[in-house]
Formats: sequence, C-alpha cells, structure tokens
Amino acid sequence: MLDFPRWKVISISLLLAFGVLMSLPSLLFGESHKYWPGFLPDETINMGLDLSGGSHILLEADPADVAETRLQTMEESVRAEMRRAKPRINIGDISRKNGVLSFMVRDSTQVDAARDALLPLTTGAGLTGQRDWDIEVRDDTRFVVTPTAAGLENAVENAMDTATDVIRRRIDEMGTREPTIIRQGDNRIVVQVPGLEDPEALKDLLGQTAKLEFKLVDFAADPNAIAEGRAPVGSQIFPYPDNPSGLPNIAVKRLGGISGDKLTDAGQGFDQETNAPVVNITFDTEGGAKFARLTQNNVGRPFAIILDGVVLSAPNINEPILGGSAQISGNFTVEGANQLSIALRSGALPVELKVVEERTVGPDLGADSIRKGMIAAIIGTAAVLAFMIVTYGRFGVYANFALILNLFLILGIMAMFNATLTLPGIAGFILTVGSAVDANVLINERIREERRRGRRVVQAVEVGYKEASRAIFDANITNVIAGLLLFIFGSGPVRGFAVVLIIGILTSVFTAVVVTRMLVALWLRRARPQELAI
Repeated sequence: MLDFPRWKVISISLLLAFGVLMSLPSLLFGESHKYWPGFLPDETINMGLDLSGGSHILLEADPADVAETRLQTMEESVRAEMRRAKPRINIGDISRKNGVLSFMVRDSTQVDAARDALLPLTTGAGLTGQRDWDIEVRDDTRFVVTPTAAGLENAVENAMDTATDVIRRRIDEMGTREPTIIRQGDNRIVVQVPGLEDPEALKDLLGQTAKLEFKLVDFAADPNAIAEGRAPVGSQIFPYPDNPSGLPNIAVKRLGGISGDKLTDAGQGFDQETNAPVVNITFDTEGGAKFARLTQNNVGRPFAIILDGVVLSAPNINEPILGGSAQISGNFTVEGANQLSIALRSGALPVELKVVEERTVGPDLGADSIRKGMIAAIIGTAAVLAFMIVTYGRFGVYANFALILNLFLILGIMAMFNATLTLPGIAGFILTVGSAVDANVLINERIREERRRGRRVVQAVEVGYKEASRAIFDANITNVIAGLLLFIFGSGPVRGFAVVLIIGILTSVFTAVVVTRMLVALWLRRARPQELAI
C-alpha cells in the first residue's frame, strides 16, 4: 500500500500538474488567458444563465396548426393511395371544411376498395387503443375522414418533441454553449441561453418555422382573381413581396411539390453572376430524384420557392436540375442567408411557435451571485483547512494540500468538458469542500486506532489506509449513483449541481486516498519516524 516507485510518483505528479494547468484559464477572469502561448490550454468553464446573464424565452405552439398540417398531409396521402390502387379509384375534389376530409367515389362499385386503401393510412394513437382517424361512408359513396381527439393529442405530443430537438440543433448551430431547453406543459417550450448578446437574433431564429416548399406556379390563373385573393381550383395563393410583375400575390399548384424535409445540407454562399448572398441546398436521394423529375417535366415553366408561407422567388426552370442541389435566391443579407441555412440544416419546425414570454437576465445579478458564492467558498475552505491542521497536524497539512489540489482538478475537468457552472453548481462545489476531507478523517482516525493497538508506525499507516479505503469507496459509490440519477432525471440547474457533485466525488477520492498516501509514503521513507503526531 505504501510502495510508490518513481514512475508512479512522476505519473501522479504529471496528472495533477495537468489538472492545475487546465483550471488556470477559468481562474484568470477576463480575457487574460488568451495571451497565453498557443500550446497551453485555453478551455474555460461556461457560466450558466444565473451567473453570466442571458435570455429566457417561452415558446408556445398552436394545436390548430398541427391539426391543419395533418389534414393537408392526409389529403395528399389519400390522393396518392387512390392513384396507386389497381384499378385506379376515381374520386372527386377533396374538401377540408370544418376540420374533416370528405370526398366522393365516382364509381359505387369501388367503395370497398377505397376503404381498403384508406385503412393503412390510419394507425393507433399511442397507447390509447384508439385510431388516429375515423373513416365513415355516408350516402353510399361519400367518405368522411375525421381526426380523433386521441390522434390529435398524440400528434401534438410528437410535434412538440420534434420541435424541442429542432430548437436544440438550431441553438447548437449558433455556437452557444449549454442552453437549457425543456418542455413545459402540453404545448410550451422553455429556452434559456446563457451569455447570449443578441436575444433578438435568437427570437428570429426560433420563431422561424423554416418550412421550405417548392411548388409549380399556376401561370393560367387570372391575375385579377389573384390580386383579390381568389385561388383557382387546385391552387393556392401565397404572398410574393418581390414579384417582378408588381402583384402582391402569386398562385401555385397545391399538390405535387417538394417539401424541405428532403434536405440533407444547407449553407450560405454567393451567386456566381450577381455575387448576391444565396443559400445552397442539397437534397437526399429521394428528394433529389423527385426534384429532378419535377424540373425535367416542367422545363420552361416557373416554380415558386416558398418559405414559411411567403414566396422568396419564382424562377423559370431553364433546364433539368439533376445533381440533387439547388440554390435559393432572394433579397438576402449575408446574415439573413446564414440564419436561413442554419434553420434549414437543423430541420423545419413541425408547428409554428410564438414567443409568449421573454426575460433578459443581466450580468450584474450573476456577478453578485459569483461574489457571494466565492465568499462562502473562501470561508468554508478556510474553516476546513484550520480544523484539519489543528486536529491532525502533519497529516492535516497533507489533507489540506490534497483538498486544494482537488479544487483545481474539479475546475480543470469542468473546463475540459466545457461544463456549465450555475448557482446550484457553486453550492455543489462548496459541498465538495466539506465532504472532500471526510476520507482523510476516516483514514487518520483509523491510523490513530491502529497506533493505540500497538502497531508500529509504518504498519499503522498501511493498515489505516487499507481498511479505511473500503468504507471510503463504498460510501462514495452511493453518492455517485445519487448524482447520476440527478443528472439523468434532472434538468437545468439540477443537472449543473449533479455534474459538480459527481466530478467532486471522483477527484476527492483520488486526492484524499492516492495523493495523500503518496505524500505520507515519501515522508515515511525519508524521515523514518518512530512516533506519529496525529
């Protein structure tokens, strides 16, 4: 237990030196660590919202938006299934009035075939045992497809889960570290981003649905009817602010387009001819093939690029686009094109989100929290250091040295993983100071006991470390398990507390058991004492 060869001493010393070096950038407040030589680490601990300030935004989704999207998707699926049926099932126009789909089957002998084609489009609504759509035949040939309450509830739940993931990807694309993104209730999402200097940009990015569509322009539509907002049958009208014709709207074919969910990549670039900012997009295999068919079959016709219900541009298809790549042009700035590319890369929001609450936490509150936390940490650490020296003498000095190294290691490890320090994290940090010396108290008391039993100095120290280590490991394993459960099931500040607690437990066991044992072993080898002042 007390055998420490030179290689082991050097290895432990280098590990401790590395931990201390990693912690220094976080301890050097301001930007001073950036003037270090390039080969030295510059990773620092991120400050949470309650310490560095930042933005708090509450987003809310409208379930009616989810219901409308489901109706549109179901309409397209119904048309596709009727076309694929063998023989093809001829149906009339599909109505979406009052939140239900209804259509007529022209041939009454195909009613059963139409029902069989529709059944695969309905599925179970979660674990409710209900279907997500009800299918009813009225007047012998008229089908009415009605969304069920359970189906809508399940769709809203899935949409909110997807929206949460999309928001997280968008914020990560901004380069902002450690955001807190959690669901609140059935249709709300809380977003907290520490240290954000431009909350308006965050609002614009999160509020952008980024629903991209490519649809053929209905060039046969009456311009007067379009100006009045009346769409021909089978078409729909979208606003077109930059329409070269001067009309505020444009009519496009309602079905047969391509949605942006087929994208694999998007990036800001510049047009080779005009040098204007554009967004370059790349489709996946299925989307690329569909886009190629669309452009092949419609050469010479215009198609509209629609983003969140607004037409960005409506260029002519001069030749087939077969490479699976395209370019979105419009009156973009470089920043606007970059934000759009981020939104498209991270995916479209399945539901529109509105900002219903916004708060900005100033850095002054964080500075005050840090100051008070530092005061508490200094007082607590000083009290522990004094107690250990008074109680255990030389062994208390070793324990204090290990405690100080432990604090450096915690900061160094947190900096390595770019962890975020919150106010509860500071509480966990201070708690670690008190609990870090527990292991040394157990070891020192066991050494005292072995000395009272008459063991010699070296034997007493060796048995003390060996026997106390078992209790130390058992106690700290349970604490680590508790910390892991807090991290897994907690969120926000609770996870910050759990991170500091787990790191502190692991480093305190290492410093209290391994480092102090090495120091004691080196002292015993050099001094060969006959008595212990412990």
